[in-house]
Amino acid sequence: MSKNSRGPRLIVALDYSDPVQAEAMAARLPPELCRLKVGKELFTRAGPALVETLQARGFELFLDLKFHDIPNTVAQACRAAADLGVWMLNVHTLGGRAMLCAAREALDHAVQRPLLIGVTLLTSLEDRDLREIGLAGTVEEEVVRLAGLAQHCGLDGVVCSARESRSLRVRYGPAFRLVTPGIRPAGTPARDQRRTVTPAEAVRAGSDYLVIGRPITASSEPEKILEAVASEISAGCVGRAPAED
Repeated sequence: MSKNSRGPRLIVALDYSDPVQAEAMAARLPPELCRLKVGKELFTRAGPALVETLQARGFELFLDLKFHDIPNTVAQACRAAADLGVWMLNVHTLGGRAMLCAAREALDHAVQRPLLIGVTLLTSLEDRDLREIGLAGTVEEEVVRLAGLAQHCGLDGVVCSARESRSLRVRYGPAFRLVTPGIRPAGTPARDQRRTVTPAEAVRAGSDYLVIGRPITASSEPEKILEAVASEISAGCVGRAPAED
């Protein structure tokens, strides 16, 4: 699948500690319906080899390592991720302007440039958590501010809760990608995600890509759940243009 093609909006989070389990789940999922997310634990255990294996199966990958360090270190990490051929990677917007610009510049001449997405605030955080770490605004205020910084630094979009998607879409326009975790199909438990919405609600609010993990990967019938979620996303997309990659 070309990096410039219009692909699935659904990203399945392979939040496993065992790469064998991750590969087994990937074998049950159709690449035409979803992309895959590889996060910190799985990447730390399995490394680039797993990324290459999953890509060989036809999947485009979101490398969810949330780089946050001095500008040069983050730039080098972004180059390394681009060399792996990943479709999307992310950095923390709280790393500041110099770090964000260094990350974007590191990808400008990549042979296959991945989408560069900024993490605003984790979906597990609430207003009281922000006060504990010294941020004075509300969750929504801080997300809007950090998303603006990301756009100004040339990032392709941000990770955000779907509860902030509508205001970000209005403020930052249709080309700014919004990647939304904390998605829970109707009837599934929220668990440690506090700001959750359904797939259709997220798409209607303006989200481009939806990250869903345990409702699919913990199911005894992941293929069936995946198809149902994909259908719900399609229903929510009525009247919206397909996501541009």
